Amino acid sequence: MSGPRHDAARAGIGLGTAIAVAISWSVNKSVVWAIVHGVLSWFYVIYYALTRPGGLSG
Repeated sequence: MSGPRHDAARAGIGLGTAIAVAISWSVNKSVVWAIVHGVLSWFYVIYYALTRPGGLSG
């Protein structure tokens, strides 16, 4: 099994990192913030979900 999914996992790219970078880029349009939020990964995703109107907190 050496498809794109396996290669991405081997490269260390996780789902949380991908989501965090996508959210960060759509909000900030900054590569630096995207990298910082990618390192924080799931912490940033959860923070974003809790602090946005219509997120997990309603």
